[in-house]
Amino acid sequence: MTKAGSKGGNLRDKLDGHELDLSLSDLNEVPVKELAALPKATILDLSCNKLTALPSDFCGLTHLVKLDLSKNKLRQLPADFGRLVNLQHLDLLNNRLVTLPVSFAQLKSLKWLDLKDNPLDPVLAKVAGDCLDEKQCKQCANKVLQHMKAVQVDQERERQRRLEIDREAEKKWEAKQRAKEAQERELRKREKAEEKERRRKEYDALKAAKREQEKKPKKETNQAPKSKSGSRPRKPPPRKHTRSWAVLRLLLLLLLMCVAGGLVACRVTELQQQPLCTSVNTIYDSALRGLRSHDILRWVLQTDSQQ
Repeated sequence: MTKAGSKGGNLRDKLDGHELDLSLSDLNEVPVKELAALPKATILDLSCNKLTALPSDFCGLTHLVKLDLSKNKLRQLPADFGRLVNLQHLDLLNNRLVTLPVSFAQLKSLKWLDLKDNPLDPVLAKVAGDCLDEKQCKQCANKVLQHMKAVQVDQERERQRRLEIDREAEKKWEAKQRAKEAQERELRKREKAEEKERRRKEYDALKAAKREQEKKPKKETNQAPKSKSGSRPRKPPPRKHTRSWAVLRLLLLLLLMCVAGGLVACRVTELQQQPLCTSVNTIYDSALRGLRSHDILRWVLQTDSQQ
């Protein structure tokens, strides 16, 4: 075994194989950070040095078997203190520790532990016991390890429970978001359908109004207006050719009347001796004889003469 000299720069020169015993009474000579540069150290005595904390690099001394941190002012140990998996002997007498890190449960090789004169948590203090002799310190190591393993299990269970709660909360939030998005999609779909129906009704109304406007002039054309007295509608005004036929018939009637008047004058009056009337009477007599040659006409004439 070799003890460190007065200067930290000579620590590596004091290595003897794989074991190093450092008994330091004043850390001003050898800073704690420089101890991390000695990964092969197996025994380390840092008692009575007024230490308040250990650096995180300190846990790199994974070959430590015996560690004395008694009579310091340590308020807590590093969170990864459990990396010292080869540690068998640990003296934490007379410090200011209240709890131990959860990683302490990983010190499976620990056989001896002294936690006296620390303001420990009541539960931890009861588990640790008095540690007044070798047997009690061994029991302390065993009981504290079992307690810290239980704490580790409880914390892991609590962590899993919180993770499960977080996952359930996240699932509920996602489900809520999906329901909200589905509701919004349904609302947009319904609004779109209502807008489409409104436009269709407007189009149908416009189309119906257009049809009514188209039918109205046809009805007015087909239906003649009735008079106030309720009589039949007036006849349409006569056309031009109808008026022409009426005039022609009137002229023919006048002509026939003139011919009949002239015939009567030539047969009855004194004008029958005139040359014109003589010719008229001869034509009349010839026509009369021709008509009498037919039986039907003769019968008509006889009936007419009898009357």
